[in-house]
Parts: sequence; C-alpha cells; structure tokens
Amino acid sequence: MFTIKGKSGDWEVVIGLETHIEVLSNSKIFSGASANYNPTIAPNTQACMVDVAMPGMLPVLNEYCVDQAIKFGLGINAEISRISRFARKQYFYPDLPQGYQISQPADQPPVVGRGWVEIIGDDGNPKKILIERAHLEQDAGKLKHDVHPTKSFADYNRTGVTLLEIVTFLDVKNPENNSFISSPDEAERYLRKIREIARALGVSKANMEEGSMRADVNVSVRRAGTNTFNERCEIKNMVSFKFIKTAIEYEAKRQIEILESGGTIERNTMRYNQGDGTTSVLRSKEDALDYRYFPDPDLLPLVITDDRIERIRRTMPELPEATRSRYIEKYGLAEYDAARLTETTDISKWFDTAVGDKPERAKSIANWMISELFAHPENYDIENEKSGMVDGMRIITPADLAELVDMISANDINGKQAKDIFIKMLDGEIGTPREIADKFGMKQMTDASAIEKIIDDVLTANTSQVEQYKSGKVGLFGFFVGAVMRATGGKANPGVVNEILKKKLG
Repeated sequence: MFTIKGKSGDWEVVIGLETHIEVLSNSKIFSGASANYNPTIAPNTQACMVDVAMPGMLPVLNEYCVDQAIKFGLGINAEISRISRFARKQYFYPDLPQGYQISQPADQPPVVGRGWVEIIGDDGNPKKILIERAHLEQDAGKLKHDVHPTKSFADYNRTGVTLLEIVTFLDVKNPENNSFISSPDEAERYLRKIREIARALGVSKANMEEGSMRADVNVSVRRAGTNTFNERCEIKNMVSFKFIKTAIEYEAKRQIEILESGGTIERNTMRYNQGDGTTSVLRSKEDALDYRYFPDPDLLPLVITDDRIERIRRTMPELPEATRSRYIEKYGLAEYDAARLTETTDISKWFDTAVGDKPERAKSIANWMISELFAHPENYDIENEKSGMVDGMRIITPADLAELVDMISANDINGKQAKDIFIKMLDGEIGTPREIADKFGMKQMTDASAIEKIIDDVLTANTSQVEQYKSGKVGLFGFFVGAVMRATGGKANPGVVNEILKKKLG
C-alpha cells in the first residue's frame, strides 16, 4: 500500500478519477455539424445553429455515438442500461452558448453502468478498479484570451462534440473494499488502461496531448490502516500523466499538513499550477443540486435493446489484454515484447499480418519490429497500410519483414546481410528483400567445405593467435570469427563458421 509519511504517522491516499474521452464520430452528438475538431480550423466554421443554441433549433441524438458508448461499456465489463435519459446541467460560462450542458444526470442510470478494469497494483498483483458509470454528454466551446489585449473570444467549433465521462467507484458503504486507486502510479496505470481500451475499440483517440482525453482527479487522505473516507478535493482538467502524478502527491501532502495541524479539509475545486507543481483553490466544489439538473424536454428517453447490444458485441475486436495473453501463450513472447506489440491495435494488426499463418516467424518478427522498425517510424505505416514509395519515402510492409525473416530461416542470408538489406530499404531501395539481395549479390555461403578452406587459411595466417587461444585466451575466438567473415565478405553462415572453428581450435 502506498503511503505518505506525515509528522504524526503514515497516511493513505484515496483517489477517484473522472475521465473524459472525446468520442470518435463524423458528426456531433446532437447536431449534424462536423466533429472533426481541430485547433487549426478557422474559428466558428464547424458550429451549426443547434450548437450555438439559436431559437427553435432542436437537438437530435446521434445513434452512432450511443453505439460507441455501448462498445466502450462492453470493453470495461459494464452493465448497459436499457433505459437512460438526458438532462440539462445548468451553469453559465461564455464557452457554453446554451447556458446549460446536455448530459446524463448523476441520480439516474447512464448508458453505461457499473463496470471494472484490471490493472497491476503497487504490490505487483492484479487489482480490479471499480467504475461507477460512463455517461454521454456534449463538450463546451473554447475561450481564447491571447488574441486581443483587452478582449476574449469564443470558438464554438468544439461545442457539441461527443464526450464520454468515465467515473471510478468508491464503495462508501463497504469501506473495507479497496477496489479503488490508491497511489499516483496506480492512477497512471488506470488511465493508460482506459486509453488502451478506448483506442483498441476505435471509440476515441484518447490523446491527452491533443485534448481528446482529460481527467478530473479527486484526492482525499486517511490514516494508514483505517477504513474511513474523508473530504476530498477535485483537481480539474488534467492533461498529462506526469502532471497528474505530481498533482496527486502535492495535494495529498497539502491535506495531510492541514489535518495534522488540527484543520479540516474543505471540499474545493483545485487548479494545478504546472510551473511549480502545486495546487491552489479555484472555487468551492459544486454539488449536483448546484447544477439544477432537469430532464431535457427535447430528447426522448434512450432505449437500448438486447439485440443492439449483441450486435455491437459481435463487431468488437480482441482487446489488447487478450492479445498480449495470446502472444505469450501461442508464440512464447516475453511479457515486455507482448506489451510493446499491443501499444496500439494498429501495431498488433501489423504484427499479426507479418506473422501470417507461420507462427515460427513470431519471435523473429517481434525482435525486428521492436529493435529495428520502431526506431524508424517514418519508414513504416502502421495505421494506413501504405506500401512502396509514399511522398518519397520507402514504406516497409508486413510482407517485407516476413520475407526478410523467412530468408534468414532458410539460410539464404545471414543476420548481417539481413541488416544490410533492411538499411537499403530504409534508404529507399525499391524491390522486395529477395530482389534487393539478388541485385547486390547478397547470398549466404553455406557450403561447409568452402568455409572450412577459408578457415584453414585464416588459422595458417594467424599462428600466433592460435597458440594464444590454445594457451587459454579463449576471448580470441571472436577474432577468428571476424577474420573469417571479412574473408568471405560477410557472406559465410555464422553458425557453420562457429561450428568448424570450435572443432579446429579444440
């Protein structure tokens, strides 16, 4: 259990996360305007009459966004509500032209109910993190304060873009239930898990750097070993894993200092100050009553049938956790390699395509991808499956890497020649690996008798080193291997070279 040492003893941290992910869809949740929000697009060119709340304009629910929410709910092992509703969450701010946000009320079932995800806890064991709900709502616009010295401007392009808010669960009725986030590291692991699931299912890009994923972080502290839950503070709109961890630690220590000095924690909304890693009070924390939720009169209850849920379930791809297990069990990959190959669904798809129906390729493909291909992201196109020359750049395809690995396995080329072919592809050489090998005369020498003759010549030319080796300087073995490889122009099969040398040197 993660603890923070105070003046009067150890304290535990209790963390709740409200994570917003921007749902991938062509149009917004309640209008037909484009949802392809991009900061480079001219302001207010992707906001329609519905988005800016012109009189008489009525919202129409985007069914595809509902399907996306259901898909995510299935991905987090959640209950899908058969009936849910939308309500108006009242608050005034210039980036909200309606004067309210259409969301799903906290006191009624959302489209996605109780669920869970599994992370690795601080003790190294699997830990189930409970999720209370995931509900649909519309995003607000964006205020720009740096355009004019005395005025601020509102850009409503983002207004109405679909958000899915995922809220973790704290079992206050059973305080001994520790299925909640209890350290900054666990918070990061949980958020990465949410991002992984959202990306794998195509629900969201979930990119914090681009703003399509952000989190409100609730922090409270309690004496180590106790089961009580104390008052919490919420740190708003965090968009960096690093800053989230720093903010949790600072806020927890701030609360501990207050409690140890005899004070009480006020339920406030906090801002995080990136410059010095501190938190400070932004405003007093709102309750649901402050928002004056009431049913949206323009939207009917959302009814979801069992057939719809099953239809969506059948279209879902394998989730990364299951893919990792498959790679480990089927191909014998190391956990680290399996994790690297499932960082995105596109990467695992590329790997699966390269392996094809030859599982014996898997380990070699994995090694080449992780050690070589990932170092040259500009030379492979994971996402769009491009091939050949694209914008003057040679794109290496799954078929290219599969052929290269097969050539090594068949002893057509050795490891050095394979690396040379790979480099030539990076440099823009056209043709398959086999065509490149033929063009540049890269063919492995496997004739044992021919290699033995060259080895005899090397040993004859280096009698002094032979005597030193036989006297105990076994490190010279590499010298002989290198000499043979140079004599063959790097074409000799290293395995055959090693085997003959060992016999000759004794």
